Amino acid sequence: MVVIMGFSAFAIFLAIAAVGFLFLMVSFVFGELFGHGDFGGHDADLHGDAGDAHGGVSIFSTRVLSVFVTAFGGFGAIGIQLGYRIETSTALGLVGGAVFGGIIYLFASFLYSQQASSDVRMGDLVGNTAQVSVSIPKGGVGQVRCTLGESVVEKIARAEDGGEIPLHGLVRIEAVVGETLLVRRSG
Repeated sequence: MVVIMGFSAFAIFLAIAAVGFLFLMVSFVFGELFGHGDFGGHDADLHGDAGDAHGGVSIFSTRVLSVFVTAFGGFGAIGIQLGYRIETSTALGLVGGAVFGGIIYLFASFLYSQQASSDVRMGDLVGNTAQVSVSIPKGGVGQVRCTLGESVVEKIARAEDGGEIPLHGLVRIEAVVGETLLVRRSG
């Protein structure tokens, strides 16, 4: 039996598994600890719609890492119990940790992909039909209301040709200039 600093290799692997499991339970109780430390993207809106770069779950999330550590310790302890050397048991722990951590990562990614967002980007409005809610005078601005998914959006609008568009008229959104929509009569 291999002894390291007075502890058996089996006890060390079990301690690693216990620490990982404890951290996993704490993250389940208190939520995603250090959740803002994931290596996801950032969101920015510069009127040109720089986009949402957050790709979802990170492989460095606390739950994925704690499952990896738990499986590493558990599979390492199993390797020692089966009579394998520390090197082999460590490799077994790494493979087991990677497999179980990967399973949690894939499951969490699936759950994340099922979420819906109510974000409406200005660029998403182009090509849609809207209704004039405040008439657009000749050469001036008014307001249009557009339904995009489950969201109703009201934006300042200007006629593309500079003409007048009456209240309740239907328009097509042609472009976005800053915070103003350029529209033309529909039909």
